Amino acid sequence: MKTQARAQRRDVFDQALALGATGLQARLLAGRLAESAIANLDGILTPHLRHLASPDQLADIQPALDRLVQAIQGDESIGILTDYDVDGVTSHLVILSAFRDHFQVPAARLSSWIGHRIHDGYGISQNLVDRLLAEPSPPAVVITADCGSSDQERIAQLAAAGIDVIVGDHHALPPDGIPTSALAVINPTRPDCSYPDASIAGVMVSWLIMSALRNRLIEVGHLPGDAPKLVDSLDVVALGTVADCVDLGGSAINRAVVNAGLQQMNRQQRAAWRSAARVLGQDALPFNAETLGFQLGPRINARGRIDDPMAALWWILATQDQDADRYLSTLSADNDERKQIERAMVQSCMPKALAQKDTGRYVVVVADDQGHPGVQGIVASRITERTGLPSVVLAPAQDPNHYVGSMRSVPGVHAKQALEACQTLLVRFGGHAGAAGLTLERGQLAEFAHALHRAVSGQIDHAPEPVRWHDGYLDPALLGPELIEEIDALAPFGRGFERPRFEADFDIVQGKVVGKEPVHLSLVVAAGDKQFRTIWFRALTEPGSDWPVQVGDRVRLIWTPTVETFRGQTRYAPRIEGLA
Repeated sequence: MKTQARAQRRDVFDQALALGATGLQARLLAGRLAESAIANLDGILTPHLRHLASPDQLADIQPALDRLVQAIQGDESIGILTDYDVDGVTSHLVILSAFRDHFQVPAARLSSWIGHRIHDGYGISQNLVDRLLAEPSPPAVVITADCGSSDQERIAQLAAAGIDVIVGDHHALPPDGIPTSALAVINPTRPDCSYPDASIAGVMVSWLIMSALRNRLIEVGHLPGDAPKLVDSLDVVALGTVADCVDLGGSAINRAVVNAGLQQMNRQQRAAWRSAARVLGQDALPFNAETLGFQLGPRINARGRIDDPMAALWWILATQDQDADRYLSTLSADNDERKQIERAMVQSCMPKALAQKDTGRYVVVVADDQGHPGVQGIVASRITERTGLPSVVLAPAQDPNHYVGSMRSVPGVHAKQALEACQTLLVRFGGHAGAAGLTLERGQLAEFAHALHRAVSGQIDHAPEPVRWHDGYLDPALLGPELIEEIDALAPFGRGFERPRFEADFDIVQGKVVGKEPVHLSLVVAAGDKQFRTIWFRALTEPGSDWPVQVGDRVRLIWTPTVETFRGQTRYAPRIEGLA
């Protein structure tokens, strides 16, 4: 993997200084933000809810509000249908909590519909539609979240049965446009939508719809003028936003809701967050965006990958600590099982992917007939990280004639558009620029792989290579509380706004292999007159392989400033990311 310093935009650097950023902060912003972010630089530098845009700018919001008000005031039943990942589960909670706790809709008039990844598949699946229509009293209105934009056929079935469908989604629209059978389609990626940020997660779309509905219910006299705003669910919005890997760089809106949500989460008012603190340890507090992305999000996703996702919903909704502890224990156990399944599938798929890369392909397509259909997205991410190429990983579907798969992409390659070019070969597909899902007939595998290569090569003119970006040289002797505070002032960090990493020269003083999977190096390194004990995760390509450095070497490394607290003791260390 090659390393490369981020290019600096002088205009961003100068404006950041003018807004009060330090030289290092301005340098980090200038290496991450595009020209389009300059107008929002104040919101990016100082995230705050004042930077949110009005939900009234969302296309189709007015007919959606009219129908939901009618349902609430007319004592009609309402169904909530969402995806099974973190974005879908948190969206479900935002909508359910708003109806139940803020709008006083009785629980008996609300029904929850979350598909099972393996048994139902993504979105408004046929199985979900069949079960919903088989109900003795189906809901009069169904509102979706994080799905629905590509489900015209199933929405038409619901509409034919007299059910009004309001789609809330953020995924890219299919080539033939919005599902016309829906009463309303609220999706910021619509070309006729004037909402200023199409990068928001599905949970944020849900929160905006519910916030607009609160305002409308006040206007019609159903709620008092001082009815509480829905800020009590911003902690959940933050979790779904980070876990769905939407842009945290150029989006002032995403940064604002994550910042506000983390503040609320760290007040520990929900039993769920208190249980998480007990599992992760008090040293993990305060939670940050990395906690959401690498600790809490994977536990919720693991449940949806291998079992019924409702346990994740009950965990966040729990009001008693003992209930939250019980649900989180289940999620954690599922996450451990997911890791084992993932490791086995990576070991099976990675050699095939590397062999395809060596042929000069622009995209790798790997089928694992023994693979688990719940983790192929994670495996695809691992392959893309290793190869630098867009990747598709396929596993057996419930239908023995089909594969189900996940695609993960790289900058410059739009995953969903690439699949659109192959749509005659696909049973079903959907997604957005960075990730997509698909169903494929087994007999079409070879033809699909060639067609996808042609589609990707039409978007880029050469095979991409993995790049580890960094922010230039920084002396490790500066590592301490002041540097950490200066960097953390730019949080939240995530996709599009990664935590800073730098290059510097280190002497390798000591080292040993550690970990259940023995591919990590525990090191003592020296920079000048300072020594640090640190870790280099996945330094070895496989257990027993050659070390990339040896004791006694002086090497230039990529490093990230980190601070760890263990039993009340604080330690500053340069986490090693790789060779420069």
